[in-house]
Amino acid sequence: MITEWIADLAVQVLDATGYLGAALLMALESMIAPVPSEAVMPFVGFLVADGKWSFWPAVLAASLGSLVGSLISYAMGYYGGRPFVLKVGKYLLLNRHDLEWTERFFHENRGIWTVFFCRFIPVVRHFISIPAGTGRMPLMPFLVATVTGASIWNTFLLVCGIKLREHWHVVQQYSHQVDIVVVVLLLAGAVWFYYSRRQRAAVDSLPGGEG
Repeated sequence: MITEWIADLAVQVLDATGYLGAALLMALESMIAPVPSEAVMPFVGFLVADGKWSFWPAVLAASLGSLVGSLISYAMGYYGGRPFVLKVGKYLLLNRHDLEWTERFFHENRGIWTVFFCRFIPVVRHFISIPAGTGRMPLMPFLVATVTGASIWNTFLLVCGIKLREHWHVVQQYSHQVDIVVVVLLLAGAVWFYYSRRQRAAVDSLPGGEG
């Protein structure tokens, strides 16, 4: 069962690295690295459901990681500006177009509520801290919005993971069908990743593309 193998592997990695490993992954998730929280926090929930981790320390570790990653991105935007972000981001598989869209969205809807609600939007939450920094958003409102939004989202995914673990026998009953869905999603992700990289390479090859 492919799904069960992936789940076991993810749980083993997290269990081996502990709370610090979860914090590091969530720090990367809050930066421009392609580490989705949806692929981390549910498996943290597995460990909580198995009694290996405690609920609130897991939430605290994930939220601290999200905060650290967001602060690093904020500082990159605040002190380095967009050119620096693009230069560093190419080593973290930065999607230039997603960043540009997030920048436009932030500057059109500037404020604490924008940062808060963007913590719940896929892709955007990876980038929102950067335009908050380049836009010189005050640090305290940024911190409040980031910690509140990230904590709610991380807790939600963790609880989903707990519930999924509790009903894992149902997933196992339909293992064949679940495996098909997982394989299709993995292939779709690979195609999307390949296409987005080619698109970025084409844009960067144009005159001024690195600017």
